[in-house]
Amino acid sequence: MPRAVYILALGIFAMVTSEFVVAGLMPQIARGLDATIPQIGYLITVFALAMALGGPLLSVTLLRLHPRTALLTLFAVFLTGNILAATATGYTAMAAARIITGAASQAFFGVALSLGAQLAPTHLRGRAIAVVMNGLMLGTFLGLPASTLIGEHYGWRAAFWAIAALTLTAAAATLALVPRGQRTTPAGGLRTELRAFTNPRLWLALSTSTLIIGATFSAFSYLNPILTQTTGLPPATVPWLLVAYGAATVIGNTVVGRLADRHTLPVLLTGLAANTLFLTAFALLAHHPLPAITAMIGIGLVGVTMNPAMITRVQRTANDRPLVTTVHSSFITLGVIIGSAAGGIAITAHGLRGPLWLGAALALTGIATLIPDLLRRRTTPPPAPATHPAPTATTR
Repeated sequence: MPRAVYILALGIFAMVTSEFVVAGLMPQIARGLDATIPQIGYLITVFALAMALGGPLLSVTLLRLHPRTALLTLFAVFLTGNILAATATGYTAMAAARIITGAASQAFFGVALSLGAQLAPTHLRGRAIAVVMNGLMLGTFLGLPASTLIGEHYGWRAAFWAIAALTLTAAAATLALVPRGQRTTPAGGLRTELRAFTNPRLWLALSTSTLIIGATFSAFSYLNPILTQTTGLPPATVPWLLVAYGAATVIGNTVVGRLADRHTLPVLLTGLAANTLFLTAFALLAHHPLPAITAMIGIGLVGVTMNPAMITRVQRTANDRPLVTTVHSSFITLGVIIGSAAGGIAITAHGLRGPLWLGAALALTGIATLIPDLLRRRTTPPPAPATHPAPTATTR
């Protein structure tokens, strides 16, 4: 695996840590900005919306740049947003910072995943995507607790300064170790790029990704109250269980990455079927600690860990260029929004087991979106992934 792929994962780790830092330091930021907890919660929503809507727009402006140049540009935008957050004296400035960092983060995901696929040999693309996506998993597993710890001991502004320092480190490593890569904008520019979205199979693949993530986040968003109020576990055990959940996502992501190239659709089908079973078991047995914890770990193994297979499917259906990959990331973000928002509605209507039943229904619907491609796969071989010339010394 090219070492540059690991540097791309470091950049995503910085982005994800910034995304989650507000969730870990809500009370401190609320006091510092003289805001309410719900208002600070809206900063998470603002970040997600900026990712979903602003990321593709920002990606369009970078189409004609070499991938490494685009990444360094996005690092500069992201760094500006984090410095603005660290120095914000009011809620409006903080909201603006979250919009800037959210849009830059989503565009970075698209360019990094596209470049990671471009740098790796064709037969290792799924594994390369898994390595890059481990930046996301480790952001949940390590970035969130580390930034929370810094914020609790040195103040919430220190957490944003630490992320700014991490961003500079990742940018320097990218400049030194990541090749420029090939320009992937075809002749015709944006119009040709947009033509990929006329393919109905691409929209089917995008909807599958949204449902996979929506099913997972309908449960993940409410694990704390479910485990403490329904399962009856002491609140002090929840952080350790979330660490175990994060470890499961790292393991699952690695395994899926090794299988995604050759068995894309079977991996997605197996993951969705397993997630349906885990979510259903969690809903039925949430009041028993051992089955509840087992189901939670199972969701970690087969939920967001489907990312390498999801991305491989989208790139084979359309192309592996940054715009398609960024739009796919926006549909993944849409899944987060749908899962967390609809999960809250399900709690109001059906109690704390509601998000678990909702997640099972979304996963089952995701299986239905795979059927057309599964039927097509029986009669035709899967399309070969796009190939790119291997980077040479002149591209550095």
